[in-house]
Amino acid sequence: MVLIAVGESLKNLDKVTNTELFSQYSQVNWRQVKGIRDILSHHYFDINAEAIYDVCKEHLPLLHQTMILMLSDLNSGRFNQ
Repeated sequence: MVLIAVGESLKNLDKVTNTELFSQYSQVNWRQVKGIRDILSHHYFDINAEAIYDVCKEHLPLLHQTMILMLSDLNSGRFNQ
């Protein structure tokens, strides 16, 4: 459920920033991050638990670090739309 909430929040953030924010943080594949929300929300019978575990273990640390950097940049005014 947390991955669904994160994906939904990121979709909304992308809309609010007119798709400009994520392009500045190319170390994350934002399409996949937002897409996992759709899979978890709408295709739950096709979910591969091992794949979700891999996402959590291998990809969430980079996403977390990047989101901390984004918050810092937003709070310091380095991102202005």
